[in-house]
Amino acid sequence: MEIKHIYFVPGLAASSQIFEYINLPKEQFKLHFLEWLVPESQSESIAHYAKRMCDGITHENPVLIGVSFGGVMVQEMSKLIKTKKTIIISSVKSNQEMPKRLKLAKATKAYKLFPTKAVSNLENLAKYAFGETAKKRVDLYRKYLSMRDNDYLPWAIHNVLNWQQENPLPNIIHIHGNNDGVFPIKHLKNCKVIEGGTHAMILNKAKPISKLLIEVI
Repeated sequence: MEIKHIYFVPGLAASSQIFEYINLPKEQFKLHFLEWLVPESQSESIAHYAKRMCDGITHENPVLIGVSFGGVMVQEMSKLIKTKKTIIISSVKSNQEMPKRLKLAKATKAYKLFPTKAVSNLENLAKYAFGETAKKRVDLYRKYLSMRDNDYLPWAIHNVLNWQQENPLPNIIHIHGNNDGVFPIKHLKNCKVIEGGTHAMILNKAKPISKLLIEVI
C-alpha cells in the first residue's frame, strides 16, 4: 500500500501541537507538521510566504491540511505545488466567506489598532485568535499558541483580512463546525459539517475529524 504523506499547517499563531489528537492509520499515512515562519517583512506577500512554507515539503504530490489561517495558507501553497488533496478545517475558501465583522475590520483598518506587541498577554491573544472561552484557557493557549514573534501577528492578521481570493479554488475539501464563532457556517458553501464543532474543534472534535479525513483522503 502506498503511504500518503500529509502536511499539516496550524491556525493563526498556533503550533503544530494542535494536531496532537488527530489519529490516522500509520500504515496508510505519514504525518508531517509545518510551523509558522517569521515574515521577512510586513510587506512580504502571502504568495512569497507560501513559497517559503513549501520549502518544508519534501514529498511529491502531498496532501495539505490547514486549520483556520493555516487553511488559507495551504490554499496558497496548492497554487505553487501539485497536491493529492487540499483540505481546510475551520477556515474559508474565499474572501466572500468572511463574516461581516471581519470585512468591517478590513474596511476600517481597525485591526491595526490591535495591540500585537502585547502578545505575551495570552488571554487577549486567545480571545482574538479563537473567539471563545474555555476553562484553563491560559494554560491551553500557552501550550498551543507558540508564535509570539512581534512581526508575525500583525502580518498574519493583515493577510487574513486582505486575502485576495475572490472565488474558491477547485477541489478544496472543507471541514467546518456548525458552532464556529470566528467563521460562522451561515457564510459558507460546500463544506462537510462537524456537529457541535467550534473554531477550536481540532482539539475537542479530533475523533470525528480524523474519521472524516480518512474518508476524504
